[in-house]
Amino acid sequence: MEPKQITDKLVENIEHLRSLFTHTPDLIIHPVPLKTGQHGVLVYLEGLVDKLSINDHILHPLIYEGNAKTPPRNAVPNGGKTTSASRWSDVEAGLFQGKSALFLEGQPHAVLFDTAGWPQRAIEEPQVESTLKGAHQGFTETASQNIAMVRRYIANRNLKIKQLTVGRRSQTRVYLLYLEDVTHPEVIREMQGRIEKIDIDAVINTGELEQLIEDNPYSPFPQYKVTERPDVAVSHLLQGRAALVVDNSPGVLIGPMVFVSFLQALDDYSTRWMVASFVRLLRFTGLLIGIFLPALYIAAISFHFEILPISLLMSIGESRARVPLPPLMEALLMELTLEMLREAGIRLPSPVGQTVGIVGGIVVGQAAVQAGIVSNIMVIVVSLTAIASFILPDQNMAASIRLIRFPMMLLSAWFGMIGIVIGLTTLVGHLIAAETLGLPYSSPLAPARFGDWKDTFIRIPLQKMLNRPQSAHPVQSTRQSPSAKNRGDDK
Repeated sequence: MEPKQITDKLVENIEHLRSLFTHTPDLIIHPVPLKTGQHGVLVYLEGLVDKLSINDHILHPLIYEGNAKTPPRNAVPNGGKTTSASRWSDVEAGLFQGKSALFLEGQPHAVLFDTAGWPQRAIEEPQVESTLKGAHQGFTETASQNIAMVRRYIANRNLKIKQLTVGRRSQTRVYLLYLEDVTHPEVIREMQGRIEKIDIDAVINTGELEQLIEDNPYSPFPQYKVTERPDVAVSHLLQGRAALVVDNSPGVLIGPMVFVSFLQALDDYSTRWMVASFVRLLRFTGLLIGIFLPALYIAAISFHFEILPISLLMSIGESRARVPLPPLMEALLMELTLEMLREAGIRLPSPVGQTVGIVGGIVVGQAAVQAGIVSNIMVIVVSLTAIASFILPDQNMAASIRLIRFPMMLLSAWFGMIGIVIGLTTLVGHLIAAETLGLPYSSPLAPARFGDWKDTFIRIPLQKMLNRPQSAHPVQSTRQSPSAKNRGDDK
């Protein structure tokens, strides 16, 4: 049976270390002859530490100033703190976190130094979430940097952080961020409880954690928002939501989210309210077009051609005269082709991907029309549908809309407009019944919270937005003072 406690014999500790880390060439066991004549070893994993910090702040002070009981004060790298570990499990966890462990002869414990220095990516602008007036910095794969970027926005002691660990093998550190005086405690307890119940080998990225803690894995709609922008995360924290920062992942998970929040963007609050309201209405229109336009085309051509004007009907008839496929097969062919082109554009390198997306769409569409496989009208319908789905600011919601489009097309091909009504009713019923972290997903539409409608379909002036949205169930609802100056009443 392996010992759990560290002994006071240096040789036994070194032997146990070698037995724990077999076939680990990056484990460095560095002898440290102290100035007093006593012996010790410094242990670390080579790729996870800052060697310069170890040489300047640990080895040099210990060799020339150290003693067996108390390491010198300047043997603390970068102003960090030291911890004492008497259990091998604590030492093992510390080594994998980039710490260095000092074992001294006659001491039944190890001293852990914070010497983390693994390779890190520089802070860059997010590639997926573009903005017009927002900050041009994005999260990285290092959790400490991500937390620091959030703290720069919220310089307040009510910003609380809880550290959790997920994964038996990966030991991934997850940080739960929230505003103590704004976020409802039940939301924090529910989110923390779900994370602590996860029993899995490893969590590699934020997307895996999102699926493990969501309410309904069979829902087509996203229940958490994943963002790479610190300003977006801070905006949701101020509304009373919580954020999960996953180490080794640039995406920050935000919840609880509601359906309409995926149609809102940070730029909505950086531009004038009339422009922001117009753009937001465009998004809701694009949402409806992205789901129902191909289905409406199929239903009109197959069942309800009498609803079309005679001139438009004749034009569609001329366009479809040479097309041998029924409307459903025609629509499925074009939609699947569009999805393959989109996926190819994402997976290929950026310059090649853009060329494939543009040239491929033009060439394939024109060639299909000339060959008589699809009609001109179908190309227009598919193009409008694609543009409508691209206008949505959240990529996960846009993907869900593209997915829902296909069953809608099938329903319209089987039952016409009745099928579309059945599909719409099913979607509305699902949204009303759905919950996220125990809160209604369809809020503020159902249940109706008319006070939140000022920031739903449109966005009223910021001077009038005095309270936080109630969809996140914040404990402190007041966002700004209702002074005469803020209301714009002073002359």
